[in-house]
Amino acid sequence: MKIEFTEWLPDQPGVVGALTSAENVYPKAVGYGSFPEEEDYSNDASEALNSVASDKDASGDARIFAGGSTKLFLFNNSTRNLDDVSGTTYTSSDRWRFAKFGDYMMATNGEYRLQYYNATSTEFQDIDASAPTAKLLTVVRDFVVVGNTSTSASEVRWSGINNPTTWTPSGLTQSDFQEVPDGGEIRGLTGGEFGLILLEKAIVRMSYVGTPLIFQLDNISRNVGCYESNSVVQWNGITYFLSDDGFYSCNGQQVESIGAEKVNRFFWDSVREEVLSEMSATFDPFRSLIIWGFQTDQGYRLLVYHTITRRWSFVQTTVNRVGEIVTPEVTLEGLDAYSASIDALRSSLDSRQWLGGKLVLSGVRGFKVINFTGNPKQASIATADILVGDNLSMITLAKPIINNGSATVAVSARNNLAAAVSYGDAVAASAENRIGFRSLGRYHRVRVNPSGVWDTAIGIELEIQPAGMR
Repeated sequence: MKIEFTEWLPDQPGVVGALTSAENVYPKAVGYGSFPEEEDYSNDASEALNSVASDKDASGDARIFAGGSTKLFLFNNSTRNLDDVSGTTYTSSDRWRFAKFGDYMMATNGEYRLQYYNATSTEFQDIDASAPTAKLLTVVRDFVVVGNTSTSASEVRWSGINNPTTWTPSGLTQSDFQEVPDGGEIRGLTGGEFGLILLEKAIVRMSYVGTPLIFQLDNISRNVGCYESNSVVQWNGITYFLSDDGFYSCNGQQVESIGAEKVNRFFWDSVREEVLSEMSATFDPFRSLIIWGFQTDQGYRLLVYHTITRRWSFVQTTVNRVGEIVTPEVTLEGLDAYSASIDALRSSLDSRQWLGGKLVLSGVRGFKVINFTGNPKQASIATADILVGDNLSMITLAKPIINNGSATVAVSARNNLAAAVSYGDAVAASAENRIGFRSLGRYHRVRVNPSGVWDTAIGIELEIQPAGMR
């Protein structure tokens, strides 16, 4: 019997045929891929970090920024240090949010006027004396847009057209503001050709129409809104977010549930809601993943959504927040700042993190920026309940199908579904990729732990013999 590693559906019982666990892996078109370990990328900042972001300057060189509760930092590619580029000593309980407009890297935390850093800057500073204080920030067409301002939690404001330094309302510059009358406070903003305003109980599309209105606001959802600001992420024109009942996506026209009857109950059962604000969200374009991080009783966990197959997995991690960065180019001589020798490098020289201008899944852990570029995490994939006929059966042989690797395998056997799932000892596959068992029961589950520097866990072959009743 060949069992392929298909969809993981933790919200469904094990007898439906879906995987019962897909830990420290990510979904692929066939099977699951290995999820890399976290590795330190920067040296320690002078305080704990709460966010990371990056852009490219006018010359095309990557810049990596990070934020803490009182400071903003710029990554020094020569030393790996996080240099303090704060315009003042900031104080805020909110994390920093960043957005790029031309050569401007802008930052906001809800407590200070919109900050900026450009090619001539040595530190962040107010982008303009008339600039707003806001919690949320994005770019829509040729405008910088902010939301949830110090004036009103349901207000959206935008800069002058193609001018992020102009914020005084004017028909000439097209800078203006608008109150969104229903839906509650603004909890998310995403941009592009159009903007999306995610409120507590509504989603509004923001379309440029020129003077005198400048932007037209159209309500596209009056029932589904955004539950947590830090759950909002945009990739490839699609906005993803957490609502009251689970995870959704929105393309600017329609709102679609992506977690219902799949992972929503798993999320709400495991998240620590009292620290839901510690959520983070990002994308991994290299693997076509949307990733949400959140606190559980077992530590920080990542919920992983594969946008192509629309399948899920989860990852246990040591990071505090996830994000993505554009890597600066590192020469062979520059590797000295990262390791005492080439042999001691934890990441292969073929890794994307050494190539300039490549997006890399990243995050912050304590005082450091980290990248997910290490060897495969210790993964665990568990099958659904396997039933052969109506009577007892015995698993006698297992052969894991792991591309470029091997595995250990453990088996659980139960006579009825009311009994607890209890796995026996994990056994490593032989050189011939064979593992012998004598596991007797009516319902079997098989747990596979891939090993080595593997890339895809495809499934497992089992020999199962019917067993008579006594």
